Amino acid sequence: MLSVAVVGSGPSGVYTAQALLQQSLVPDVRVHVLDRLPTPYGLVRYGVAPDHEKIKSLQNSLRAVLEDERVTFVGNVGVGGADGVSPARLAELYHAVVYCVGASADRTLAVPGEDLPGSYSATRFVSWYSAHPDSDTDPFARGALDARSAVVIGVGNVAVDVARILARGAGELRRTDVPSAALRALEGSRVREVNIVGRRGPSQARFTTKELRELGALPGARIVVDPVELALDPAYAAPDGLPGALPLPAVARRNLEVLRGWSTASGAGAAGVPGSGDDAGRRIRLRFFLRPVELLERGGRVAGVRFARTVPDAAGGVRDTGQYEDMEAQLVLRAVGYRGVELPGLPFDPVRGTVPHTAGRVLRGGVPSPGEYVAGWIKRGPTGVIGSNRSCAKETVASLLADAAALTRRTAAGDPLAVLREWGLRPVEWTGWLSIERAEAELGRSLGRGPVKIPDWAGLLAAARDENP
Repeated sequence: MLSVAVVGSGPSGVYTAQALLQQSLVPDVRVHVLDRLPTPYGLVRYGVAPDHEKIKSLQNSLRAVLEDERVTFVGNVGVGGADGVSPARLAELYHAVVYCVGASADRTLAVPGEDLPGSYSATRFVSWYSAHPDSDTDPFARGALDARSAVVIGVGNVAVDVARILARGAGELRRTDVPSAALRALEGSRVREVNIVGRRGPSQARFTTKELRELGALPGARIVVDPVELALDPAYAAPDGLPGALPLPAVARRNLEVLRGWSTASGAGAAGVPGSGDDAGRRIRLRFFLRPVELLERGGRVAGVRFARTVPDAAGGVRDTGQYEDMEAQLVLRAVGYRGVELPGLPFDPVRGTVPHTAGRVLRGGVPSPGEYVAGWIKRGPTGVIGSNRSCAKETVASLLADAAALTRRTAAGDPLAVLREWGLRPVEWTGWLSIERAEAELGRSLGRGPVKIPDWAGLLAAARDENP
């Protein structure tokens, strides 16, 4: 039997487990999927926006893998760090360990004023409304949403997600699993203008067309796009591609079409129809060719962002023009990308933010380390969409299977969970997760809603052990 631990129960971890189950080279495989949290699904549970029900339904396919009799979910077991199992000790329990720990840190702007109250990472905001048990609830529950104007720096799907949540009526979020405290805070939000700002042009934005169009479908919100900024992008006038250059990607062409329509709608650069009630007059502006250089302060808090105006250069990037624009904002969320975090006990490339590897085999001192593998963002960096993890996992599993004959000659624990308990850990198995699901369903029923997430460690662990959360 080949005994494998997969560290991380998000898409990359579950796709790794699935690839191990589907292969035929080694028919007898046992997979333990470990996670630091007592809940599975990783960013599908804690990163996908609550109003993206279709994407969140991916949990159903991940669930089918985790419920396979050859797979055991092992939650509430950290790897690395003071309270977790070291990679060296974990290697004692299994023939192979595949690390699928993602990229949990956010990139910074590295500009003056970034640490002012009112300035946060988009990751922090997402963790709050997604009920991640590690999230810091104080800023958004205690005044951050009193802002009139918000600036979201970045033009990827995360930026669009957080802008949409800020602009969406809280009443629409009642049918989602947003935790109660976050829903109350969003109901009291005073944000009426959201600016999504990128340093480059619309043809280089990283959001998908589906995400972009959703902004225009928000009830009670108006989309504003400046046609002058669009025209700065060379691809705007030549959507089929510039002479002598590679064709413009299809997603960029579609995005430009959407933005073109918004910039000319109503003859005033606005699209969408203002709603009524509490959400009336909310406005979303999409801005381009603006690079943040400083967060401005007033009264000890963020009061705005100073941007340098950029224009395209001859190399496909941008250059500053020497002109500046100050934009009012009492709330600033940066969504400029993720970065991998070093896992104590594993080698780490601080420049790339990944674990050094060859085809998924972890390299120690430039040499493959027997029985250690990586998949997902910690392997390739935070690139691609959820589905990209499938081919990434398959490559890693192919390397692992090629090594299987040598790996199975090593000794593995007969009952790894028993050993983990001997080491003082308290694993939450699949039955514990099912108990959490039941508790969240009951919590939702008591509030007249569908399932509502339990947002704290104590509540999750109590629910996992059939106690009252």
